Amino acid sequence: MAVVDGQRGTPVLREPNPDRGPLRKQSAAPLLTPVPDPADESSERTLTPQGVRTRLMVADAVAGLVGVLSMTGALLALGHFSRTTAMAHLALAAASTPAFVIGALSSRLYQARANARVIEELSNIVRCTIVGALWMELIAYLIGVDGFSHVWVVLVSASIATSIAIERLVARRVFARLRTNERLRRRIVIVGTDSRAVELMQQFNRDPSLGYEVLGFVGNRGDVAGNKVIGSIEQLERVLERYGASGVLISPSSIPDGQVNTMTRRLTDAGYHVMLSSALWDIDIARIRPQMVDGRTMIYVEPVARSGATVVAKRVFDIAFASSLLLISAPLLLVSALAIKLTSPGPVLFRQTRVGRNGVPFTMVKLRTMVADAEIRKSELQSLNEADGPLFKIKDDPRITRVGRILRQYSIDELPQLTSVLTGAMSMVGPRPALPDEVERWDDITTERLRVLPGLTGLWQVSGRSDTSFESYRRLDLFYVDNWSLSHDIRICARTVGVVLTSRGAQ
Repeated sequence: MAVVDGQRGTPVLREPNPDRGPLRKQSAAPLLTPVPDPADESSERTLTPQGVRTRLMVADAVAGLVGVLSMTGALLALGHFSRTTAMAHLALAAASTPAFVIGALSSRLYQARANARVIEELSNIVRCTIVGALWMELIAYLIGVDGFSHVWVVLVSASIATSIAIERLVARRVFARLRTNERLRRRIVIVGTDSRAVELMQQFNRDPSLGYEVLGFVGNRGDVAGNKVIGSIEQLERVLERYGASGVLISPSSIPDGQVNTMTRRLTDAGYHVMLSSALWDIDIARIRPQMVDGRTMIYVEPVARSGATVVAKRVFDIAFASSLLLISAPLLLVSALAIKLTSPGPVLFRQTRVGRNGVPFTMVKLRTMVADAEIRKSELQSLNEADGPLFKIKDDPRITRVGRILRQYSIDELPQLTSVLTGAMSMVGPRPALPDEVERWDDITTERLRVLPGLTGLWQVSGRSDTSFESYRRLDLFYVDNWSLSHDIRICARTVGVVLTSRGAQ
């Protein structure tokens, strides 16, 4: 996330405010646990939301300026207009700065909750530049700019949008690292003490890159064995003020509906951020449509298209991508095959039975990266298995050859699987093709991943690869199955290129 004042930003520290009206109507009982003074916590490492927002605004301004100057310079070099006319257009762009600021604010470019996904952020950037472009057209019409060029407005607007989009993508990576290093965290309290509330806390603690610092629970002390309960429901506002929390995450299943409604109104009116957990898991937010039914907020989940034109489009994408990649990589495959043959006895290709769509087995082909008797020796190495669940993985597997280690590092050994994509046994993107003995140990939910073709790459492969646990492998593959779209496939292929180029392939 490249913004900080929404649900994924840094904490908004508040001092107790006696003028908050109804929030003062609360229990005067002492908090359930001693509360540390927020001032005692180090503020040197934590960035303030105002500071980060200012940096982001400056970065946007610089990116926009680069967009204007680069495109204007290019048009000037191409002889589209004279130096004097170019300067007049640059002055027009400078005079339109307030319009771009208004466009950014109206497009909510500085609210995290409005930019949670990259596609949302890009859409907001486009809306912002459209506002600026229309303003430039209006100013040019009113004052009459000599030699005014509509082409310049279109190209400069596109250049500004592109520059800001690139800058925001970089900012996302920077902010993700800051969150991981605990320099960009939102301090929240979990309201509720049921098992779902505990799971949420554990998830935030496991993954600091989510950007949340859970201060504790508010609720019934006896329901959360061994976890930190810092106040009762009646003491919620006191807890938030005393701890300097910026918002809450409510687990509705442990709180009466009427109380959740009242609590949400009071907290949002007081300026706190409020999130409600849902019973939905691994449903892409793009499929969710909020609806109002007789005053109640309902959630409609869009179905996933699994037939018709979308399936044809996926197949066309698979054939086009696989055939192109196979053609481009042919020389590399030839060199790799030669290296395997010259450095270790045995066949060049490794064939193995895997389970495909609807449980139909197929033969998967890869470049051999292990010694010829690797499958026979597998049983001898079971005690060294570092993976959990049905997976088998050894980081420094003694069966891997010297050449094989290089091929794995850059995923070159996977390239022969492109032939399986062309024959229709696999897809470019999908769940990892599983071994028959793994499938036998799956539960009914995990078996759902067999509803689609296995893939050469997938969410699991680009989200940690061999470093992820079986639970992550299971969840990521099921997320893909439940939310498939061609745009997902294209994004995953793009991410795969980044993974390979940074040498994060399977080891």
